[in-house]
Amino acid sequence: MVTDPIADYLTRIRNAQMANHRIVEIPASNLKKRITEILYDKGYILKYKFEDDSKQGVIKIALKYDPTTKLPVIQSLERVSRPGLRTYSKPEDFKRVKNGLGVAIVSTSKGVMTDKEAKAQNVGGEVLCNIY
Repeated sequence: MVTDPIADYLTRIRNAQMANHRIVEIPASNLKKRITEILYDKGYILKYKFEDDSKQGVIKIALKYDPTTKLPVIQSLERVSRPGLRTYSKPEDFKRVKNGLGVAIVSTSKGVMTDKEAKAQNVGGEVLCNIY
């Protein structure tokens, strides 16, 4: 049983990249689907596919690597808010990830979005993870 599904999601991607896998399969949920869409929109993954099976479904993610160095595009995935210590932030208090080069994914009352989108809409929320 997984007590923190977002940490499990990030760890599966991290482990697949360290093993140089091209595709990783992750159990689906609406929150994980939205995080996957954000990763795709920001160019961190190559493509994704949602497959429904009899239970909860699966997210298949094609990981993106640099063609010349063969290094993964995602250099770091870190969980910020966790079940034991939730981290909330106001729009003016969002911390820059890697001096503005990375993205923070935030769960707000208007849905899951990046920190820049949340700041533009002037909504705060729970900072789920940082990616760069």
